[in-house]
Amino acid sequence: MPCYHCGKGVLYGRSHTHHRGVAGGRWKKRAPKTQRIFQPNLQRMSIIEDGEEVRVELCTKCLKRVKKDVVDGVRPFLQLAQYQKPKEEQKKEEVKPEVKKKAPAKKTSKKTQV
Repeated sequence: MPCYHCGKGVLYGRSHTHHRGVAGGRWKKRAPKTQRIFQPNLQRMSIIEDGEEVRVELCTKCLKRVKKDVVDGVRPFLQLAQYQKPKEEQKKEEVKPEVKKKAPAKKTSKKTQV
């Protein structure tokens, strides 16, 4: 399954051993190359999409970008559920009335007589 955001997925390639072979490149001594699969580093994460929590797989590059955007205060391209405040806390913040601050009391200094 590819990355939800960038689409990074499986790549096919060849594995090369560290056997140096022989100068002149004779076939019997050449380092063998075998077919292999390169897997992306995908992590299961919960994101907020259309107001609902959805579990998707993100590659670590996209995940790193989202976390950096959150720390820097920039709006990330998708909202991770772990950074989303619970709905009860959001409601409390909205309902919370503003409290007027009282003016600081004037300090009176008492002089001591000697």
